[in-house]
Amino acid sequence: MAEIDPDRPHPARIYDYLLGGACNFEPDRAFAEQFLRVMPSAADAARLNRAFLRRAVRYCVDNGVTQFLDLGSGIPTVGNVHETAPEARVLYVDNDPIAIAHSEIELAGVTNARAVLGDLREPDAVLAAAAEVLDFDRPIGLLMLAVLHFVAEPEEPLRRYTEAVVPGSFVAITHGTADEAPDKREDVLRLYASSGSPAHPRTRAGVGALVAGLEVVDPGVVWTSQWRPDTPAAADPAAALTYAVVARKP
Repeated sequence: MAEIDPDRPHPARIYDYLLGGACNFEPDRAFAEQFLRVMPSAADAARLNRAFLRRAVRYCVDNGVTQFLDLGSGIPTVGNVHETAPEARVLYVDNDPIAIAHSEIELAGVTNARAVLGDLREPDAVLAAAAEVLDFDRPIGLLMLAVLHFVAEPEEPLRRYTEAVVPGSFVAITHGTADEAPDKREDVLRLYASSGSPAHPRTRAGVGALVAGLEVVDPGVVWTSQWRPDTPAAADPAAALTYAVVARKP
């Protein structure tokens, strides 16, 4: 696994900055500000993504899930999985050593949550680490939020993860798209390519294809703010910049 250069922006720390967190560095902040100039709703989109995380976790808990594998977890700041489901067992996985170091600080004293360095594109290594923390004989909530748009070919890793979990497990995904602003697509792609983390936005149909073979939970693939909202959805749902979907393994 390649080492992460702290002098280059990283998606986990950019996301932390957009959420108003403090676990980020100047390159992350500079990138985020550039991104906001291109996509002014990016900070709102990050908050909507975090709100979806809480709703999806609660949905999984209500349907019998008591453990979660959060892939591309970033930094587990306020409102993350172990706070939303305090009785659940949680493993956070991210490929940024700096994010994991911050995560270990955040999780000090939390007995049912751990963070490990790993790359979701290497499912064998991730699943081996997860087996030390989670019980794969019981349902697991697989969380992949705002991460798969940084993976060029996620289909095979996704297949491996869904094969590894038992029926009754859930997969929750949020995924960036250019559907809402095709005129800005190339600007966003160039910006992310310059950061060393190329982006791969997908259409609504493309996001739906990622959960092919699973039972998609209503309301299907929708803008993040529209997935079972606690409050009325935003006037412009596309400001979320991402699609959300939750699916159950039959």
